[in-house]
This record gives sequence, C-alpha cells and structure tokens, in this order.
Amino acid sequence: MKKLIISKESCKSCKYCVKNCPKGALSIKGEINAKGYPYVSVDHDKCITCGICYNVCPDYVFEIVEVEV
Repeated sequence: MKKLIISKESCKSCKYCVKNCPKGALSIKGEINAKGYPYVSVDHDKCITCGICYNVCPDYVFEIVEVEV
C-alpha cells in the first residue's frame, strides 16, 4: 500500500497540487509552517496516490512511500 507524505516545511503554498489533484484530496487548511506559508494537507481517505501532486510540485514537498498494512 502506498501513502503520500508531505514535507510541510518545504511547502510555499503555490497550490499547484491542490488545483491538479483529481480527487480533491489536497487542501490548504491555514496552518503556517516555519517560513510563514500556509501548507498543504492531505485527506488520506480521498488520496489515491496517483503522483500528480508529486509531479507538479516545484518544491519537492511530496513523497510517495510504500507502507505495510
């Protein structure tokens, strides 16, 4: 099983991932990282780990990892 991991400190809130997520699993909740940007969060119930967010992110915020069930 795959899972999307987000590096909140790398996010600059460009929202490319939010706009391109086909399932609407990504959003900006308003929490602020150390650099002063509101960062993206994932709804794991909606996320299908398609990798679109990984491909469109200019700041390498996302990682898709294999997890044990």
